[in-house]
Amino acid sequence: MKNFLSGFLMADCLPTNLIFKPLLLLGFRLWVAKAFFDSGMTKIKSWSTTLDLFRYEYAVPVMSPEIAAWLATGAELMLPVLLVFGLLTRPAALGLFILNIVAATSYPDISPAGEMQHAVWGVMLAVIFVFGPEKISLDYFWSKKLKS
Repeated sequence: MKNFLSGFLMADCLPTNLIFKPLLLLGFRLWVAKAFFDSGMTKIKSWSTTLDLFRYEYAVPVMSPEIAAWLATGAELMLPVLLVFGLLTRPAALGLFILNIVAATSYPDISPAGEMQHAVWGVMLAVIFVFGPEKISLDYFWSKKLKS
């Protein structure tokens, strides 16, 4: 009983580590991936509008609006796919985390609800980055292959 209690308190028990943690991280990966992928799809549906937004609304520092639009759209379409499959999960989460910060800070008229949404995505991406994709991922099988 003592071992079970100490394991449970430190999230080291069977249902937490083997079931809940992988499912929670998968849920985070799918949720964030959908949000960013949908945003990328919206951008490519009307490229001229996207370019106008990057020229006149978004104040992306250091680069031209055209390059920023291409990079943001490319990241929003490619990195979520990696998250869904759990392939190169940590680099994908880090890339989306950076994109999320740039997006949240470069749009001057973001609403409080928008700020909260970006904060939630940021926390989810940080958790994915710190804990990795867990067992429901291609990274898990790839890492097992590399170890043997």
